[in-house]
Amino acid sequence: MVSPRELLELGRADAASESAPYPPALTGLRGSHDGSFDAAHALRDGTFWETAGSPADNGERYDLVVVGAGISGLAAAWYFRKAAGRSARILILDNHDDFGGHARRNEFQVGGRTLIGYGGTFAIDSPAPYSATARAMLAELGVDVSRWARMFERSLYASLGMGAAIFFDRETFGADRLVREPAVGDPWSAFLAQAPLSEAARRDIGRLVKERPDYLPGLDDDAKKRRLARMSYADFLVKSAACHPDVLPFFQARPHSLYGVGIDAVSALDAWGLGLPGFTGMKLDPTPGPGMGLDARPGPRSPFLHFPDGNATLARLLVQRLIPRAVPGRNVDDVVVARTDYARLDEPGPARLRLNSTVVRARHTGDAARSTQVEVMYARDGRLERVRARNCVLACWSSVIPYLCPELPKTQRDALAYETKVPIVYTSVLLRAWTSFHSLRASRVHCPGSFHTSVDLDLPVRVGTYRPSRRPTEPIVVHMMRTPCLPGQSAREQHRAGRLELFKTTFETFERNVRAQLTRILGAGGFEPARDVLALTVNRWPHGYAYQYNSLWDPFWIDGGPLPCVAARQRFGRIAIANADAAAYAYTDAAIDQAHRAVGELLGLPSASGAGAPLRVRTRTFRSSVESCDETPGQRSPA
Repeated sequence: MVSPRELLELGRADAASESAPYPPALTGLRGSHDGSFDAAHALRDGTFWETAGSPADNGERYDLVVVGAGISGLAAAWYFRKAAGRSARILILDNHDDFGGHARRNEFQVGGRTLIGYGGTFAIDSPAPYSATARAMLAELGVDVSRWARMFERSLYASLGMGAAIFFDRETFGADRLVREPAVGDPWSAFLAQAPLSEAARRDIGRLVKERPDYLPGLDDDAKKRRLARMSYADFLVKSAACHPDVLPFFQARPHSLYGVGIDAVSALDAWGLGLPGFTGMKLDPTPGPGMGLDARPGPRSPFLHFPDGNATLARLLVQRLIPRAVPGRNVDDVVVARTDYARLDEPGPARLRLNSTVVRARHTGDAARSTQVEVMYARDGRLERVRARNCVLACWSSVIPYLCPELPKTQRDALAYETKVPIVYTSVLLRAWTSFHSLRASRVHCPGSFHTSVDLDLPVRVGTYRPSRRPTEPIVVHMMRTPCLPGQSAREQHRAGRLELFKTTFETFERNVRAQLTRILGAGGFEPARDVLALTVNRWPHGYAYQYNSLWDPFWIDGGPLPCVAARQRFGRIAIANADAAAYAYTDAAIDQAHRAVGELLGLPSASGAGAPLRVRTRTFRSSVESCDETPGQRSPA
């Protein structure tokens, strides 16, 4: 039965629906946008409670409160509902004005047409096959990964004579120059002759890609891999392969998109796994080595599928299952092009999603071991509110959880704090046309010394009624990526420095750099920023990827020992933890698997999971040894 208060809320929601803001269409500084982190930073700095006042109890009671509306938080709500029933009362809270976490959607309107871009998580993809749990979720959401070959116009850019290129900037290499990358079978000599590199760099890069010496002679496979795991790729190039230091800037940014750092902070073993040159003559067996990064390990990968908005489509599908009134459509194709009604996300109903709400405390009412209720406080619109629930899933960043839940054991708080995030920026640029790219025969550009280290034309993907830009005279979304680094420091120190940099960088600085960089790359092709740039969305993620362990900086990862993520994710009374940090694995399947584990811990095993299937809690763990990743049963906890 709907209460009078809920009827009033429904009426207000109907009135507000037409005028509600639509976050995917907002431009400027997005991602972790201004205002989304103020309360959390005050909590971290110890000043929040000085002015917070007493929380207002809004009288709401739930079976589950989820903190964080990213993929893991939405998946946790979905799994809980499947197990507890459709009438289970669920509230999802998030500090941003949009849901999806790092899986964020960008939309642009031009000439009566909607163009979609991704502001975060790029695709269904993973260095290892998805678990049975994650595959089952995709199937139930109606996502068929086998359709990728039918969705992707793979040969579009190649048919126009376009391909990959490298932009050498004058500050790093002495001259601004765009040079096409050698394709398969192309001679490197022609590429190197055009590149503004020193003679020593040309010679040594040519030697790396053509010759096949063994740079660690006399060692067996295991000994070579152990040695490579303990040296950076930069050191390998200079010290083992005897390359001139002028070679380093050419390769420096190659690992940015995966690790958020350059070759100074990535092991030579990982560089081998990623296919960087210098290892052909070392006769390494195609098996993982000790301490090898998860992204670099050889072996079968998950299937690949990219929606125009990346994995924001998965977030929208999950929200549709939880709050059908908010996301119209009957299938995946409908949801990709549908307009979410944000005014209906927090309408009264079994499941509600409340945005712009920063959780500042999650604590048991009474002793955690015997409590049957969790109190959750959050800041919204300048006031402090409180709700209560029988269960709570913290699906936010691990590093913030010790501030939300100080009653956790110190060892767990320390383990949570270890999971620092990797800062990253995904910039979406709407261009009037892409004739300048076509003129220069470049569809994607690697820029090792520039502000953004990659510039890519949107992947031509057809799904439902959505069609990509196919002619150079049509508008298109260009994707640019930046990972702020501080070479010479440890990976985690670089991430901290990069995070501070992003908080201080204004939108005006981003915009100025975008326009200048595109002009320097594409000016010879006729690009004019004042004419060609129609809109700009900077998806700033100071807390971006989950931190993945590194053999150069994390001794337990190569020598063996307890993993911080395992200690960090332990259930505490009625509070469970679900996020990609909990697996130290920056992929969507980790977020899904950890949500499944967390809900299983709260509800106990076995639990109904719909269609008569048991809710089996399994979580992917990774061992710091030569063994590849494997699945192990999650812990069973009493209800």
